[in-house]
Amino acid sequence: MPTQSLQSFRDTHLGPTVALGEANVFRLENILDPNCGQVRYSRRDFFKITLIRGRNCYHYADKSLDIDGPTLIFFNPRVPYTWEGLSKEINGYFIIFQEAFLTGRFSPALAELPMFSPGGHPAYRLTAEQDKEVTDLFEKMLREVDSDYPLKYDLLRNYTSEMIHYALKLKPSETVYEAIDASARLTGVFLELLERQFPIDSLQQRFTLRSAGDYADRLSVHVNHLNRSVKDNTGKTTTTLIAERVAAEARALLRHTDWNISEIGDSLGFREPAHFANFFRRHTGQSPSGYRAV
Repeated sequence: MPTQSLQSFRDTHLGPTVALGEANVFRLENILDPNCGQVRYSRRDFFKITLIRGRNCYHYADKSLDIDGPTLIFFNPRVPYTWEGLSKEINGYFIIFQEAFLTGRFSPALAELPMFSPGGHPAYRLTAEQDKEVTDLFEKMLREVDSDYPLKYDLLRNYTSEMIHYALKLKPSETVYEAIDASARLTGVFLELLERQFPIDSLQQRFTLRSAGDYADRLSVHVNHLNRSVKDNTGKTTTTLIAERVAAEARALLRHTDWNISEIGDSLGFREPAHFANFFRRHTGQSPSGYRAV
């Protein structure tokens, strides 16, 4: 499944003639997907802050977050998630932006704050008074987005920073629970993270998540838990699935590009051509040059 970008989000929901700028703010009810009940993982290339009302469930990695009532919830680009609407009366607001939008505003970095870090605290249940205060911030953002004030994005940065600080002062929601199908869910996210790195379509692109530990770190789970879940659900080890996908990509690159074998190996994470040749021979029974010659 491809990563959803700010540009694709704009084209889907706003139309190509509307300028997205450095960030944008929406009323949730204007964007709701009529098929929101279908659970589907997705990763975006932008950060997102949402004020949502109603009963909802967010799924990410091997956990689910069940929320009911006004909740401020934060999403980062590194962890795939999906949203499941569980009631008809769902409304609220959200803002989307890339990390550069708030560069230098926080120490530690934005992605390391507790609401954005994988395994952190993404959800903050709000009282009626807190709901009103956060709503007022979003309404100010909406007015600025629609204005012609030349420094409106500076104001948006201020309001976004204020909202993050507001959440930092709240006690995070602790209603995260293990889903019944947590093992299958984790396996699905692992497979998506693996597949998302392909195809390799330029010499500048690199396959970087090469080991089970790399995926476990990205998903904020213990590597043994990831390995056990993947084996239980696929019958194969995490290492085997990674190697099979790398071998498949190697075959495609040998067949359909004019890159030399060293370049192909390098793009797949092999620093030495001999290591790539040994890997390819072990998984296909042929050398890279022999496969290409057929």
